[in-house]
Amino acid sequence: MSMIRDLRAAVRPAPRETVSASAAPYDTTRDPSTSTAVVDCAVYRDGARVRDDACLTPGGAILKARRDGGFAWIGLHEPTESEFAGIAAEFGLHPLAVEDAVHAHQRPKLERYDDTLFTVFKTIHYVEHAELTDTSEVVETGEVMCFTGRDFFITVRHGGQGSLRALRHRLQDDPELLAKGPSAVLHAIADHVVDGYLAVADAMQDDIDEVETDVFSQTGKGAPRGTDAGRIYQLKREVLEFKRAVTPLQRPMQLLSERPMRLVDPDIQKYFRDVADHLARVQEQVVGFDELLNSILQANLAQASVAQNEDMRKITAWAAIIAVPTMVTGVYGMNFEHMPELHWRFGYPLVLAVTVGACFAIHRTLKRNGWL
Repeated sequence: MSMIRDLRAAVRPAPRETVSASAAPYDTTRDPSTSTAVVDCAVYRDGARVRDDACLTPGGAILKARRDGGFAWIGLHEPTESEFAGIAAEFGLHPLAVEDAVHAHQRPKLERYDDTLFTVFKTIHYVEHAELTDTSEVVETGEVMCFTGRDFFITVRHGGQGSLRALRHRLQDDPELLAKGPSAVLHAIADHVVDGYLAVADAMQDDIDEVETDVFSQTGKGAPRGTDAGRIYQLKREVLEFKRAVTPLQRPMQLLSERPMRLVDPDIQKYFRDVADHLARVQEQVVGFDELLNSILQANLAQASVAQNEDMRKITAWAAIIAVPTMVTGVYGMNFEHMPELHWRFGYPLVLAVTVGACFAIHRTLKRNGWL
C-alpha cells in the first residue's frame, strides 16, 4: 500500500491556478514549472465537468467517478515509465498497452485488453515553408494513445503537436454528446485526427501542384528542362510518412463503425462511420499523391534525358562541322613530293572557299534538322 501511495504522489499534478470570474469555467491551465506528465484530470457526470476537481489526482478521479457516477478523463503528455506506473495500477491497464503508450513509435491500431480498448492514432501537422527544397520538412508526426474503459478515458500524447485542450473544451460545450461516456471522447479524438489529415492533404496538394508546374514548364528557347529531382524525392518521402499514418488506421475505424462493442455506445458508433468515410477520402488522396509523384519523377528523368540528348546532338553537329577543315588542312599538311595543284596561283583561296562552303552547308543542314 505504501508503494501505491508513493506512485500516486509521483504522478500527482500541480494544482491549477485560481480561475477568475471572467475566465472560462473549464479552464485547464496548470503550472508549467511542474514536471508531471498529467496535463488535465477531470470527472464528467451527465455531460458536465465536475467543478470541485482543482486538486484531483488520477486515482482520486476514478474513485470519484465510480462512487458518484460518470467517468474520469485523464490527459498525459509524454509520461515516463515511473510517472505512468501509478496510473496504470489505479486503472488496471494491461502491461503491453502501457509499454506501447510510454515508448510510442507505434502504428495506428485498435486492441482490446479485458475491459479496455487501446487505440493508437498518428497525428499529422503540416510544416509551413516559404519554398520547397530537397531538405524541406513538409509534415511532422505525433501520436495519441487512448485507453477507453467503462468509467474512464486516458489520453497519452507524444510530440509537440496535436494538443487536445481545444477538443476538450468543444466537448464540454456539447454536454448531450459528452453524456454518452468515454466512447464519445474516443470518437471526438478520431474525428479530430482525421480532420487534421484532410487539412494536411489539401496543403500538400499545393506543394505537388508547384512541383508539377516546375517540371512541365518551358525554359530557354522552349526546350523542356527537368526540375531538381531532390525536391520530388523529398516530397515523396513526406507523402510516404503521411501514408504510414493513414493506411493502418482504416481497419480500426472499420471495426469501430461496424462491429458492436460493449465499450462503444451504439449511438456513437454511427458517428464513427462518418470518420471512416473521411479517412477513406484521405486514403484515396494519399494514394493519388504517391502515384502522381511517381509520374512527375519519371517525367523529370525523361526530360533530363532529353536535355542530355539535345546537348549530345549539338556537340556531334559541331564536331561534324569542324571535321571538314580538319580533314582539308590535314591533307595539305602532309609532306608529299608531288602535291596536286601545289604551286597553282588560286589553290589557296579555292581551298578556303571550298572549306567554308562545306562547313556552311553542313551547319545549315544540321540546323534545319534541329540538331543546332
